[in-house]
Amino acid sequence: MADTASRTIIRTQGRKAYAAFGTRRSGTRHPLVAAIMVLPLAMLLLFVFGGWEAVSTQASSVGVMLGR
Repeated sequence: MADTASRTIIRTQGRKAYAAFGTRRSGTRHPLVAAIMVLPLAMLLLFVFGGWEAVSTQASSVGVMLGR
């Protein structure tokens, strides 16, 4: 019985703490926010693994395909 009571108290305190900090919104982020979050890591990976050449080659190929 004491074990059940202590779990109930802990659960109630957890709910109060969760309510104090607000509930999390469920949904999606704005695409601009998502891009801002991802771009620094993407640039770091490009720099570390030498992907700049591949990106520039693909960009020029796309430019040629588009007639620029």
